[in-house]
Amino acid sequence: MAAPLTLLLTALLSHQGLTGVSRTEIINGQKAGRSLFPFMASVQNNLKPSCGGVLIQKNFVLTAAHCDKGNLSVVLGSHNIGENSKGAVRFAVERKCIHPSFKNVKTGNDIMLLKLSKKVKPIKVARIPTKPRAVGANIRCHLAGWGATETSVRAVDDLRVVNVSTVDLDVCRKQWQDVGLSLPDNVVCAGGYKSKNGACQGDSGGPLVCAGEVVGVVSFNMKKNCDYPNVPNIHTQVSSFLSWIRKVLNSSTC
Repeated sequence: MAAPLTLLLTALLSHQGLTGVSRTEIINGQKAGRSLFPFMASVQNNLKPSCGGVLIQKNFVLTAAHCDKGNLSVVLGSHNIGENSKGAVRFAVERKCIHPSFKNVKTGNDIMLLKLSKKVKPIKVARIPTKPRAVGANIRCHLAGWGATETSVRAVDDLRVVNVSTVDLDVCRKQWQDVGLSLPDNVVCAGGYKSKNGACQGDSGGPLVCAGEVVGVVSFNMKKNCDYPNVPNIHTQVSSFLSWIRKVLNSSTC
């Protein structure tokens, strides 16, 4: 699965080989059933798909902070986001709330809430954790997104899903240290390591779903390489930001 990669990161990140997985591409996945991921959102820049996201309240979509590029809108209501899609509805973004500590994907806090211009009906909202807790290793989870199915392949219109397993955080940190990066705090590692499944350019902001709960938000992978295996994919850990999420949801400002 890939994340929105029309997003350009800083020269430092490019030098480090980090890439926010932006354009939503699922690697070694399959089309998602119509009843799966009804809360899935396509975050779009100037009417073009750029990131994924999830509806967590009737007028709020959770996504990655590095997806804050250009004129954003959100498409909900359909697994197909092509021009002739039935059921897909576009919503204007009334307010963008980026985590106040976010600087870039390398330093973490890669999380953002988008308040929609109106409430969404009758789409089911995603379930997120209710309290902070660590995500263990070797847990089977799912990634979902729209996009290509391998490196440099054209994105697709139908939502795709792929199975991934979480990676022990100490192992993950060691793998990234070996390529010159110290991981930020509050992340979950899953996909792209000892597996041919994972995220690629095009999936930033999309959900890492474990046991029916959105535990992570796709943040970055290594360079633009989706020819797995390599170092683990990195996801922002949702449960670490619950107090901030609740504050935004219950406030008239960010």
